[in-house]
Amino acid sequence: MQYRSLIPHTLWVRGMLRSAIAAAAVAVMSAACLRAQEPVWESIIEQTAHAEPEARIVVLDLRTGRLVAAHRLDETARTLAAPGSTLKPLVLYSLMAAGRWKPERRVSCSRHLTIDGHRLDCTHPPAPPFDAREALTWSCNSYFAEVARTLKLGDLGQLLRPTGLLDVTGLAREEATAEFREPHAVDDAQLALLGVEGVRVTPLELAAAYRWLALALAAHSGTEASQVVRAGLQDSASFGMAGQASLGGVPVLGKTGTAEGTASSRTHGWFAGIAPAGKPQVVVVVYLPAGRGADAARVAGELLAHAPLERP
Repeated sequence: MQYRSLIPHTLWVRGMLRSAIAAAAVAVMSAACLRAQEPVWESIIEQTAHAEPEARIVVLDLRTGRLVAAHRLDETARTLAAPGSTLKPLVLYSLMAAGRWKPERRVSCSRHLTIDGHRLDCTHPPAPPFDAREALTWSCNSYFAEVARTLKLGDLGQLLRPTGLLDVTGLAREEATAEFREPHAVDDAQLALLGVEGVRVTPLELAAAYRWLALALAAHSGTEASQVVRAGLQDSASFGMAGQASLGGVPVLGKTGTAEGTASSRTHGWFAGIAPAGKPQVVVVVYLPAGRGADAARVAGELLAHAPLERP
């Protein structure tokens, strides 16, 4: 009788093993498929870069972290630039996951913001107070300046280091290391979280951080933090500030960023995205030395329009 009582448990274990083996097989096949597609990605990136020859473009395999393709890889590995608003979802997710920020909390925005002499006016349409999802969709600086007020000394570094944003990735030779200065005042924390001052990263490091975010969203898909950030990023790349990224027909989770360089007032633009939105396979990062986040999203949209990815 005691052996019979073990039969259901044994069948359950076998079922779990079969599921694990099947999942592992799918992962291996997916990685192998992406490796086979690397020449296709390289060709598409080169075609896309004809219109933006100075663009730094990175595509990572989401499952393995391997570099699928890149444009101007040597410069990409050495380029350090303020990440602008691309930091917002990374910090927001970590704070919400830790229960330190309520996604339903609403913050009003007059669209005019100045912090320590920096004009950081929002470009989104007039709107009622934003919650977390809406603030991500429209990249509201006032909202995230309020989020930064909750940070204590040492918090920002502790939130960013696990993402891989502040470390070399090992994806290229002679790779630059991110520059990060821990904020010591509220203004410093606000400027750092908004990606304006106190932090500079490479496109490779930003791609690694968005891979971390994609894996976290998948691993904790049932949590409120994951659902809110995922929805905000999908809205952003559908009709929000990163809307041009989805013009190619591939649904994507994405975020733009715009910031000024340290030596001039000329802006540079970022787009960081996870595609396709439904079954993510790759992380795509576009950096434009001259331009805005919307310009980088447009380049990403052109790239994804021809990418070997599933469409709805």
